[in-house]
Parts: sequence; C-alpha cells; structure tokens
Amino acid sequence: MPLTLVLVLALLACATPLRAQTLTDTSVSLPTASELRSLLTLQDYNTRIVILGTAALGTAAGMIGTFMLLRKRALLGDALSHATLPGIAIAFILMTLAGGTGKSLPGLLIGATVTGLLGVAAILVIRGMTRIKEDAALGIVLSVFFGLGVALLGIIQNMDRGSAAGLETFIYGKTASMLRGDAQLIGITAILVAIICALLFKEFTLLCFDQTYARTQGWPALGLDLTLMAFVTAVTVIGLQAVGLILIIALLIIPPAAARFWTERLSTMLIVAAVLGALSGVLGAAASALQPRMPAGAIIVVAASVLFVVSMFFGTSRGVLRGWLRQRRLVRRVGQQHLLRAILELIEHRTPTGAAMTKQPVSFDEIAARRAWWPGELNRLLRRAAHDELLVHLPDGTVQLTDVGWSEAQRIVRNHRLWEMYLITHADVAPSHVDRDADMIEHVLGTAMVLKLEGLLRDRDAVAMPESPHVVNTG
Repeated sequence: MPLTLVLVLALLACATPLRAQTLTDTSVSLPTASELRSLLTLQDYNTRIVILGTAALGTAAGMIGTFMLLRKRALLGDALSHATLPGIAIAFILMTLAGGTGKSLPGLLIGATVTGLLGVAAILVIRGMTRIKEDAALGIVLSVFFGLGVALLGIIQNMDRGSAAGLETFIYGKTASMLRGDAQLIGITAILVAIICALLFKEFTLLCFDQTYARTQGWPALGLDLTLMAFVTAVTVIGLQAVGLILIIALLIIPPAAARFWTERLSTMLIVAAVLGALSGVLGAAASALQPRMPAGAIIVVAASVLFVVSMFFGTSRGVLRGWLRQRRLVRRVGQQHLLRAILELIEHRTPTGAAMTKQPVSFDEIAARRAWWPGELNRLLRRAAHDELLVHLPDGTVQLTDVGWSEAQRIVRNHRLWEMYLITHADVAPSHVDRDADMIEHVLGTAMVLKLEGLLRDRDAVAMPESPHVVNTG
C-alpha cells in the first residue's frame, strides 16, 4: 500500500492539530496511530467493505471505460449518468404510490437503468437518423434528461406520501453508507465486465479502431456496440451509490486516459486502467476513512486526478517527461549529424576534382559559416562530438574527425545525397529546393530505406558517394 502511505502523509502535512469536535466543526484533524493501523490492516468492517467495493467499481469502470475512450465516446458516460436521474425519481414515485416507502434500492436502480438505456438509445437515434453530430446529441440528452430528473425531484418534495430524503445521494454519492450487498453487487459486475472484456477483446478492439471494416467482415457491429453500451450502463448504475451520477464519469474516463500514458498495447492498457481505477477507489476511501468529514466520492475523483497527473508526467509511453527526453535526444542527434555533414562537405569543397578525400582539420569559423549556428550552440555540438569520440580538438584551435567520425560523416552525407537524388529523379523537385526537403527526412532513413533508394538509383552509381546535385554546394 505505498500510495496509501503517500496519501496519508499528505493528509498529515496539511492537517490542523487535533481538537474537540462539534457538530459545526469542519476542520481536518490528525489521525491517530491506532486509526492508521486499523486502516492499513483493514480491521474495521465498514472500512473493509467500502474499500473493496470502491476498488471493484474502479476496476470495472477502468476496463469498460478504456473501450469508451478509444471509441471517442468518453462523454457518453456523462450523458448516461445524468439520464439515470429521472428513472430514479419515477421509480420512487411509482413505489410510493404502490404503498411502499420508495427507498427500495433495487427498484431505484432498475428505474435508473431504464432511463439510462433510453438516454443511450436517444443519442444513437439522434446521431443515426439526423444530421446532428454526436457531441450535440450528447448535450441535448444530458440536459433534457437531467432537467426532467430535477423537475421530478421537485414534484417528490411536494408529495403527501413518502420523503425524498436520501435521493440526493444518487447525485453526489455516499460511499460511507455502502453495505455488504452493495459491495457484492459491484464485485459481481466487475467480474462480469472482466469476463466480457476478455471474451470479446478482439471484437471490441476491431469496433474501436475500424467499425466500417468490422461491418464489412460480417461482424455484428451494432450488436457489439449495444453490448458495450449495456455494460457502460451497468457500471454507471452500480456506481451511483458510491460516487454519484455527477462523478461516476470521472472513473470511466480518468483511469483509461491515465493508462494511455503508460503503454501502446490495448491489452496492457486495459490492465493498467483497471489497476489505476482500483487505486483511485482505495485511496479515496482510505482518505475518507481517516477524515470522515471529507466526502469519499469527491476524494476518489481527486485521487484519480492525482494518478492521472503522475501518469501524464512520468508515463513510460506517452508521458511528458519521456516525450521531452525523446525530443531532446532527437535534437542532439540531428545537431550532431548536421555538424558531421558540414565538416565533411567543407573537406569535399576543398578537395580537387577527381582526388580522394582525406581527413583534414577545419576551423571553428569555417564550420559556423556552413549553417546559422550561434557560437554557443556550435561549441556545445563540438564538445558533445568530442565526448562521443567523433572528432578531436587540435592545439591550433581546429578540429579533425576521428576514424569513427569520418565513417559516420560519410554515411550521413551519402544518405542525404541519396534522398536528394530520389526527390529530383522521382518526385520532380527542383535541385535548388531539394536540400531542405532532404534535410528534414535524412535523419530517419533506416537501412531498409537506404537499400531501397540504392535499388531505385542503381543507374546512378548509388554504391559510391553520390555527388551533390546543387550547382553551388551550400549545405
């Protein structure tokens, strides 16, 4: 539980000293050692139920939300969750008129499921039978259904029989009141979601990335889409008690979005999203257990947001830090290749026609004249090349390529010339304009591409060093 300990330490850092509690006291107090020990060992029965229930909910939401994110339907869960509110209100009214209290959880969840499915169907109908885009359809359904739900709640408040007290928990969530039956229902749903995702992994993958191709191959794209929507509805409905209809969308979007920073494989992304969703539930429930005045649903979303920020910066696939390091390495490599090419072309320019090129020292000013390098930038490139043993600094202030640097410079210039010749021969690019185009692509030419260029240009003696196609060799 290392992340739990981190969150606990953060709470300790921002907490105020322990003081007497009153009904109006809203301060955050330091947890005692016994409270920490009880939390970490899950001794308290209610805490154990809540943590296990929210972890299961986060797992299910993370897995099914992954496909929703890849389908570019992340906000469909938001519209669906808001569409459940009128169902809850209608179910309450019907159960009250039938002589009940109206607070039967299964009845309320059935009502939420019905209107949630109606909301999804309305979105699909609007999108499929009109020219209205999906984002507009989402906004229409979300606002209309939620407005209807609020209106029905107002009617319930004025009813002679029954009380609407407690229905607001479906809007804002009430994790601390989760019962064993609720946790079991969430756990069963999470298991079903995991099974369906495993059994229909290939089909859902095809649906997410190329629905048209799936349809042409005979796959029931509409049936798969409805199956996916049904499980999103199920996860949304069972999550109403935990985090509420407003915040359930966070568990459907944030863990999959965070998982995208860690991997490029969908199977791995599913697992990471499930783990991050479970961690969000555990951390939020643990924080709420230590500080009962902190609403668990909101803290679960905050915990998910923290995990998202960590993933965004430190993700091993698409993280900001990794991207920055990759970009920095690319800039260094490109700069080094430009330096080696400039030195070799200087030597080539000095060498008489027909004579063999040999390693020669070149001065700082000569190199700087080849490109628009700032003196400080050029000095850094020279130091880095010397560190990589590509050149050496001579006592007179000039530099000379080493054997390794000479071979690398010849390879770079040769690839550049091959690409220039290809653009001139096969792309009808003017020789006076080809240098910049070649300069943009030469750094990513692999061995296979070089061999292909040699095959296309074998009539131009591609095995040897091609001559520069420019009338005046300016690099």
